Amino acid sequence: MNAAKSASRGLRDWLERHLDAHWNARLAELAGDAALRAGETELLATLDLLAQSRADADTFAACVLHAARQAGLAAQVDAIARTEPGVRDLLDGQQAAEKVWSLHAARPATGNSEGLRRLLLAIIRDVRVVFILLARQLVRMRAADALAPAQRRELAQLTVDIHAPLANRLGIWQLKWELEDLAFRHLQPETYQRIARLLDDSRADRERFIARAKKVLRAALAKAGIDAQIAGRSKHIYSIWKKMQRKGGEFGALYDIHALRVLVDDVAACYAALGVVHTLWPPVPSEFDDYIARPKGNNYQSLHTAVIGNDGKTLEVQIRSHEMHAHAEGGVAAHWRYKEGGGADAEFERKIAWMRQLLEAKGDADDDGALLAGFRTDIIEDRVYLLTPQGQVLDLAQGATVLDFAYHVHTDVGHRCRGAKVNGRIVPLTFQPASGDRVEILTGKEIAPRRDWLSTQHGFLTTHRAQQKVRAWFRHADLSANLAAGRAILDKELKRLALGNVELDTLPQKFQHKTLDDFLVALALGEITAGQVARALHETHAPPSPLPAPSPPRAAKRSKDAIVIEGVGNLLTVLARCCQPLPGDAIAGYVTRGKGVSIHRADCASFARLRARDPARAIEVEWGGGRSQSYDIDVLVRGYDRKWLHKDVTNVIAAANVHLIAVNTRVDAASGLATMNFAVRVADFEQLSTLLARLAAVPNVIEARRLA
Repeated sequence: MNAAKSASRGLRDWLERHLDAHWNARLAELAGDAALRAGETELLATLDLLAQSRADADTFAACVLHAARQAGLAAQVDAIARTEPGVRDLLDGQQAAEKVWSLHAARPATGNSEGLRRLLLAIIRDVRVVFILLARQLVRMRAADALAPAQRRELAQLTVDIHAPLANRLGIWQLKWELEDLAFRHLQPETYQRIARLLDDSRADRERFIARAKKVLRAALAKAGIDAQIAGRSKHIYSIWKKMQRKGGEFGALYDIHALRVLVDDVAACYAALGVVHTLWPPVPSEFDDYIARPKGNNYQSLHTAVIGNDGKTLEVQIRSHEMHAHAEGGVAAHWRYKEGGGADAEFERKIAWMRQLLEAKGDADDDGALLAGFRTDIIEDRVYLLTPQGQVLDLAQGATVLDFAYHVHTDVGHRCRGAKVNGRIVPLTFQPASGDRVEILTGKEIAPRRDWLSTQHGFLTTHRAQQKVRAWFRHADLSANLAAGRAILDKELKRLALGNVELDTLPQKFQHKTLDDFLVALALGEITAGQVARALHETHAPPSPLPAPSPPRAAKRSKDAIVIEGVGNLLTVLARCCQPLPGDAIAGYVTRGKGVSIHRADCASFARLRARDPARAIEVEWGGGRSQSYDIDVLVRGYDRKWLHKDVTNVIAAANVHLIAVNTRVDAASGLATMNFAVRVADFEQLSTLLARLAAVPNVIEARRLA
């Protein structure tokens, strides 16, 4: 009983030292709950590691709250999370990670560890979650000796597959090395002990040898007038074993057990330092690599050489400029790429660079807030990571549909796709799943893709690869069927746009086709879209006449660089000094107190801080004077009446960025048909065509067309 009280006081003491009164008051009851005491030792060790990484109060609190939830205090945790938005994403991310761990445990040998790592990074919305996960895993690995052998191996394998590579990508090298060494000790204990004994036997001699080599090289470089920083480079047990595996040799055959790293000012100094090294000690010819003249595929640059030192021992020397070193250590050169055998991925590397910037942020609260706001914008994944029913991770482009997913699995699966389930729920083929969703494709026996899958307006397929597969299937279909399908698509488009007496002979030339038949086949195959046809018709056909609708109120004449405030009248506007937006920049507005609306660049860090502090005062703005010609059109929508039909139709109009001027709706009680007339303002026929296609896709809508 006394031990339990002492442990509880330990957590309370820690919280009092590191958190403010607000969080101490919120967590005091949890810290004293008996259910949390069993795992309190692990929790305190995790918090200490986070403190060493300069974590913030929300991160500490989220770590404690997750431990409390795991201890069965979910109700209390949820009550706190509802009123603390700063920790909600951190808690959700830790729960999402638990799902990834369960996938790994279910299929540890699928070879899909890279997919699981990317899935984890995609489904967490706050990078600080990764720091919590790494700290907690390191604490568990340090205490793994107390576990049963099978549990130790399972924990170690998870560490090697997921946590150590994540630490490597983030550039948290010390965590990465310790995680790898501890996992290696439990996965291959005999090999680990053998290498450890060899290192222990040579440690004192090795340190003396490195110290002498540093002294000699520093003097030689100074004599040559080269300003350099020299450091010994430690080699960890796991990395030694990996190199032995790659080289196919034994411990004594490794040239980098004794290693130095030399940092100089520029490229010329790199080669000058190399000359000094080779003058001091004879080089080993087969062990020289010039990654400055021939950088690695990931743009890693450095000079690597091995020499025979004064005692006849080999010594590896790496020489690089400070800029090259920052590039390598910052994750852009990415040791994980060439050590894990991955390919180049500049977009993913850019996101990791943001993570490192967040890690290295100083303690200034305003700077941290701006950095977090920018990070949330920049980290949005351009890929979605989806699960098959078997737990395999597949990644597709952001915005991909379940039909894209079917074609990604296999062409035949796509051709036979008749439906899909996402997380066990039936969804339409246009549904866009989010990272972490489990997608199951429902197939029929017959191969029967549909032509409307190729229509970008219907939104069935968004990836080029899937579209090409469907086009290839129809390209091998009968020519007469393609001609008939193309003619039907064209006639439907002309009817929707209410265009008669159109000269069709001019259309093929606009799309580099010689004959109308070639044009119709291309239209049937989706190589030409209905929107492109509408644009061509807009260029050759007289523009639609405006509706006799009431004119909107005229605003005061503005200069070409004036600012139009969406949704309100004329307000005082001030260009923000922090970012100094210019006409043409993407801009956003913030309603100030007493000074009107301050106009910022959309990517302005100050605006991000202001919006995070009070989102309700951020408004949309645009530069005035550059608005293109627009036309007022009358659109007819007919469909079977149902609840929310009118709401769904107007939502489609709003999502299409079309200005709605007037609405007239009536329902025939006898037939149950709803007739809706909309007066809308569009830029051209292409925008009108896209709008009509989306309206026609609304459930219960029979037709959507322009009224002549």
